[in-house]
Amino acid sequence: MTHHPLCAVLAACAAMAALPAFAVTEAEVADTYADIAEAGYADSLTTARALDVAIDALLAAPSQDALDAARAAWLAARVPYQQTEVFRFGNPIVDDWEGRVNAWPLDEGLIDYVDAAYGGAEDNDFATLNVIAHPNFTLSGADVDAGAITPALIAETLHEADGIESNVASGYHAIEFLLWGQDLHGTGAGAGERPWTDYAAEGCTNGNCDRRGQYLKAASTLLISDLEEMAANWAEGGAARAAVTDDPAAGLRAMLTGMGSLSYGEQAGERMKLGLMLNDPEEEHDCFSDNTHNSHYYDGLGIRNVYLGRYARVDGTEVSGPSLSELVAARAPEVDTELKLRLDDTMGAMTALKGAAEGGMAYDQMLAADNLEGERLITAAIDGLVAQTETIERAVTALKLDAIAFEGSDSLDNPNAVFQ
Repeated sequence: MTHHPLCAVLAACAAMAALPAFAVTEAEVADTYADIAEAGYADSLTTARALDVAIDALLAAPSQDALDAARAAWLAARVPYQQTEVFRFGNPIVDDWEGRVNAWPLDEGLIDYVDAAYGGAEDNDFATLNVIAHPNFTLSGADVDAGAITPALIAETLHEADGIESNVASGYHAIEFLLWGQDLHGTGAGAGERPWTDYAAEGCTNGNCDRRGQYLKAASTLLISDLEEMAANWAEGGAARAAVTDDPAAGLRAMLTGMGSLSYGEQAGERMKLGLMLNDPEEEHDCFSDNTHNSHYYDGLGIRNVYLGRYARVDGTEVSGPSLSELVAARAPEVDTELKLRLDDTMGAMTALKGAAEGGMAYDQMLAADNLEGERLITAAIDGLVAQTETIERAVTALKLDAIAFEGSDSLDNPNAVFQ
């Protein structure tokens, strides 16, 4: 049988079309990862500065409108920051720093007044210290002068006082508590209801309004300086950027470690499954503001951002480049297809959860023991996160990287231990 030359050309073209036209390199993918991190932390810094401006306005002229504006600015600041959480795992520079800005849950009685029924942790002598009401106290046998509440006092003395992690004195959640106050509604409707008069010079409620304002401003100032530090770490010449771009293979491991650990142990486990098992609103992430649905949504989005190599900035522009998805597709296209589908499934579940919360069923209400619809919504998101983690593990294998031990959680790996 005679083969026509054109047939051979067409066959060759078809074979070439089946291959990736321009296979990306590990170095290019690591660069995109660093660029997205840089943009995410820069956006976090920009929105934290906007929050600080709103806090200044609240303290200069306290009113309900000013408090509402500060709360709105806090909520806006969470959007870019939550998308950076995927950079925590796999990047020691971020992990060592993260507790200063996003630690939770916190024994809020360390900071300010709490409800009489609040006991705090039994093993934490400072769970009800209320530093705002006490300008002098003793810590680890030493007298502390807290007459002026400064960023240094919060960072160097109060945060994780006595080595106890729940003594969270700085970061987003300390500011959240100072803007909303405790959510005393349990699994019922309603968030924190701190009155604006807690910051009023005249008609001050709950005492120490001037010191409360000092604490809020100091915590905001500290948040900005902490974010400046991390933004610089990912900018050109920064240590975090260099760690993933100077050694692209290490960058790939950081990317996949972050995706898998946030998906599985941290988000599916500690942030979602644990609270559902215990039906405990104290386990929700943004517990004072009832913003937990957004925290979960933007965590999930951050994971997908890293895989697809794109991030939508707060100004509407997009940072994008050669992606981990393209790299996996060149090695194992079926794994890439599956992982993209599973990431989309997870975001579909997160979107449903977010929509339900915005429609009136807050995340803490979903945690109620008798809320079957809430349980269904949360479980669907957990299942999506667990399923995508399994495919992330396949991506590790496809890229011929050594096995990665993702963060775990007793709530997923050993549920009986949760109740012991």
